[in-house]
Formats: sequence, C-alpha cells, structure tokens
Amino acid sequence: KDLHLPVAVPEVPSSPRHEFPADWSLKTRLLFMSSHPFTWAEHLKAQEEAQGFAQHCRATETNLPQSVQEPKLSTELRCAFQQSLVYWLHPSLPWLQLFPRIGADRKIAGKASPWSQDEALQQVLMSDWSVSFTSLYNLLKAKLCPYFYVCTYQFTVLFRAAGLAGSDVITAVISPTTRGLREAMRNEGIEFSLPLVEENRTRKQKSSEVSLETEVANSLEAGNSMENGEELVPSDDDDESFSWLEEMGVQDKVKKPDAISIKLRKEKHEVRMDHKPESLALVKGTNTFTLLNFLINCKSLVAVAGPQAGLPPTLLSPVAFRGGTMQTLKARSINAKARVHLAYEDIFSLEIVGPVMPHSLHSLTMLLRVAQRGAFSAALHTHEPTAVFNTNLDNASPASNKEPTGKDIPSCGLHPEAWDQLTQCPTLGKSAIRFLEMKDYAYTWKS
Repeated sequence: KDLHLPVAVPEVPSSPRHEFPADWSLKTRLLFMSSHPFTWAEHLKAQEEAQGFAQHCRATETNLPQSVQEPKLSTELRCAFQQSLVYWLHPSLPWLQLFPRIGADRKIAGKASPWSQDEALQQVLMSDWSVSFTSLYNLLKAKLCPYFYVCTYQFTVLFRAAGLAGSDVITAVISPTTRGLREAMRNEGIEFSLPLVEENRTRKQKSSEVSLETEVANSLEAGNSMENGEELVPSDDDDESFSWLEEMGVQDKVKKPDAISIKLRKEKHEVRMDHKPESLALVKGTNTFTLLNFLINCKSLVAVAGPQAGLPPTLLSPVAFRGGTMQTLKARSINAKARVHLAYEDIFSLEIVGPVMPHSLHSLTMLLRVAQRGAFSAALHTHEPTAVFNTNLDNASPASNKEPTGKDIPSCGLHPEAWDQLTQCPTLGKSAIRFLEMKDYAYTWKS
C-alpha cells in the first residue's frame, strides 16, 4: 500500500542523547517508522499475550540485550511488547470512548447513556468513582502508583508521587482552570500557585527596572492611554495611587476609578487567562489530599447537560487500582511505500492508538531500540490540553539531584530507566515532543 507516509521530517534541533526528556503529556496516537519490519509486533500467540499480562501485573522487569537478531522469534521481546501496552481505566463503558474527554461531545453524542436522566444511577456511578479515585491516591501516597490522570470534560489533573518531576512531595497540576474553579479551591482552603503567571510577572519585573523619571512620564500619559482604549493595571490601594495628583493640586480635575470599576478590571484580567495554558494551577504536599476531597464533592466536575451529562471523569493509571479495568493500547503494523527523491522505498510503520502515558512511551521506545537495531523515528500526537504539564513547576521543593540507586526506586511497576527519566525536572516547557528519532542508538527530538 502507498499510504503516503510523511517524509517531510521536521528539523530536529536537539543534540543526540542516549535518553529523551520526560514528556508528561498524554498522547492519543504514536506512529513509529523504520526501514526494518515490525513483524515481531504482529499476531501474538495466546501464551505470549498471557505472559505479557502476567509480567505487567507482577511488575516484572524485562532486560533485553542491545539487539535481537531475529525479533519475530524472540518470545521475550513479544511478551514485553504486550506488557508495555497495558493501562488501567475507570469507569469502563465499552461502547463509549472515555479518552480524551475535553472536546469529546461529538464522539459521545448519540451513544446510550442511561444515567443522564437518572439521578439515582448517577449517584451510584459517582460513589463508585470516588472509591476508585481514593484508592489511586492511597497507592500514590505509598509510592505504589507513580502517577495518574483525572480527565474531566473541562480540565485534566495529573497527580505525581513524591520524587517525580524534581519534587520531593506529592504534586497535582490542573489545566486548564477557570476563575470559578480557582475561587472554589480557595474557598475550600486549598493552597495553590499559578507558576506560569508568577513566572511572567517575575520576568516583567526584571525587564522593567526603569528610572523614576520614566515612571512619572508614564503616569502623566495615563490619561491618554485610557482614551486610546489601553488598560491600566489597577493598584490595590486606590488612594495611594492618586496621592501624587493631590500634591500637584489637580486631584479634582481627574476622575478616579471607583472601587467597583477597579474590581471589575482585576476580574477581567484574571478571566482573560481562563482555559489557556497560563491558567495551570499547582497543588503540593498535604494540599493534594484536600484537593482529592474537593474534587469528589465538586458539582462542576461532571457535566449537567450534553452528551457527557452525569458521566464521571476518566481515571487513567499505569497500575491496577480498586475498580480499575485492565485495557490495552491498540497496535497495528503497516507496510507502505514512501516517496524518497524520485523513487518509492519500502517503509514499515507501527501505529499505537489510545491514551499513551509517559511510562508507555518509554517502554515502547526501549523495545524498538532493541528490535529495530537502534534506528527508528516516531510522530507523536499530543492531547494538547496536557502539553503544559511539561513545565518545570516545582522549584520550591526540589528533590535531591543524586543519581537514583536500586534502593531508591519504589515498587511502583515502572522500569528503573523509566523511573529515572520521570524523576528529572521537566525541560520541555509548555510544549511536548512531536517528533522523536533514534539513529545509532542515540535520540534526537523536536517539540
């Protein structure tokens, strides 16, 4: 088949490394390409599939050689492939696609949802969901689960265990948020920060160290700015802001903004970042438990109208939890022709579809490194609202920078190399890895 696979590869700015940075975004699809076939990933035997599930449930660490001469004949490789495709989900409704949830109304519309008009059934679903959510948090606290995602129809929450992403305490990041959600969290006593807003504020303060004369000149031009439709950032203390007018004796000629208009302007500034990456909120330490209780009781967590009405949020986890259902990512290999210069060449691809979590991406690339002889490329399709999870958020409580040893790695089901990768401080910023390439066993990538 000529599937017109992408040949126009984007320029890769990173330098070759033996490991790519942790990518905390959720992926909806991976497309691996190689000049070597992926026949080893096809038609797994019943015994290999069963062994892969058993290895996952027992958190068996698979150590493969650097290369396998005949990948298709390697039972160990094929079992490890099955193991890397497993994830856990709640709720499990086979006729509904439960990820992604943001913007999923069209895909869910028209599907049977007997709970949408039945309050008693909704309560049963939410009660069951609360038990599963609490179970995941308890596993996370005990470092038996490295991280998990809560996917609502409006926002996503990523809970990470202590030791991951450069933090020595449990963290939860929420994106995107709205003013209403942030206000409700404050009212519940949840302490949180808006790292990207604070980072921008710090940057502006550093770049705006101007002289007093310039500040006065800018103040005198404030009247003109208002006429031109520009906004002033209101001060918390209205009287102090206008004291200099009194000194000049012109206080009566200038109309002061009243308290209501100042409040409205502040609210407009806060609402402007709603639904944007900058609205990301960070919750740390014991506040994550308060957040758990808040989310369980939060009325706006579940849609009240539309196709997702009454449907609890999706829980995604790398490990088993109470009420979780074992699922596998869908994999299929494709043999195709790609146009290279003036001729067509054979190119082999492996497509992985589903909610691909960070550990799965790492496991799959480890297997491909062995099976494809250290040479492959991958196009990664990111669930965009989660790309911002790659921001380095937790400078306040950094984990120690020492190299992890076997004793430091908890029994949370992750391969030691994956745990090592995910303990590093995120470096991708507000973006995610879009393209990954391995040549001669070294990675380059583009975000």
